[in-house]
Amino acid sequence: MSYSTKILVYTPSEPEEYAAMIRQAGYTAVDSASTPEEAEKKLNGTEVIISWKFPLHLLERPEAKTVKWIQSLGAGVDDLASSPSINEQVVISRIVDQFGPPMSEYVFAHLLYTYQDLARSRASQQEKQWQPFVTEILHGKTIGIAGIGSIGKEIVKKARAFDMTVYGLSYSGKDAQLVDRHFGPDQWLEFVRELDVLVLILPLTDQTRHVVNRDVLLAMKPSATLVNIGRGHLIAEDELIEVLRAGHLRAAILDVFQQEPLPADSPLWQLPNVYVTPHMSGPSTQERIGQYLLDNLARYGRGEALQGVVDRGAGY
Repeated sequence: MSYSTKILVYTPSEPEEYAAMIRQAGYTAVDSASTPEEAEKKLNGTEVIISWKFPLHLLERPEAKTVKWIQSLGAGVDDLASSPSINEQVVISRIVDQFGPPMSEYVFAHLLYTYQDLARSRASQQEKQWQPFVTEILHGKTIGIAGIGSIGKEIVKKARAFDMTVYGLSYSGKDAQLVDRHFGPDQWLEFVRELDVLVLILPLTDQTRHVVNRDVLLAMKPSATLVNIGRGHLIAEDELIEVLRAGHLRAAILDVFQQEPLPADSPLWQLPNVYVTPHMSGPSTQERIGQYLLDNLARYGRGEALQGVVDRGAGY
């Protein structure tokens, strides 16, 4: 690839930030788009697409025949990996090894908020009431991490700092040595039974879609907390709502959902033991992602292996 190779940056919000950064690195043919209509006008002749939520139907158009590489701005690529609109010859890559610190901090910020009952302390302060109470601590609790990739490894590190027992579930088992007990994909019920906290970070594949269903949820301790920072469709959402309404589970901390934005009529907004955040645990900031993109563009230009290449068969 030369510096004149056409690159299209697409995100629904502020794509020009990334486009300007790439131009500053010397690339001269860089367009940006934030709507499908803009992307359609600028697609002709494009070889590289750097995107978040690209309108995939456009890749079926004749103008897309020059596309050779799609670089996602996120870690989750189930939409790209499963899309019939993307030619098999097109390389797909995702962001790896960038989201561990912010996503692990998100997890423990919410766990500490929940177990220290900071909402209660704040309410007492607002009412000027001196009301000491005994809080719970994470020390000695058992956390289960479903997905021991780069993000999961960061959560393991922080869990160790709190002296937690760490269980892990993964489909490859290649990092089983990082956790106190490791489970495979056919051991979900056994995996969750002793957990105080279950954290979901798995990619979405045919095997993981709705893998956390009523049976798995009811196998968890009623006092357990569920955290989902992976993909919304890992959980059978309607079944989760039923289980929460029945009083099973201490809390559900949810950053991802089956439909995003979360519809205003979703019961999850108002269930008292649910914490909703708008898919913000792993922000794709220019500062964090920019150098990764430039490194991959340089690798592509030199004909070297890219970072984060997606195995379409595996789905990630």
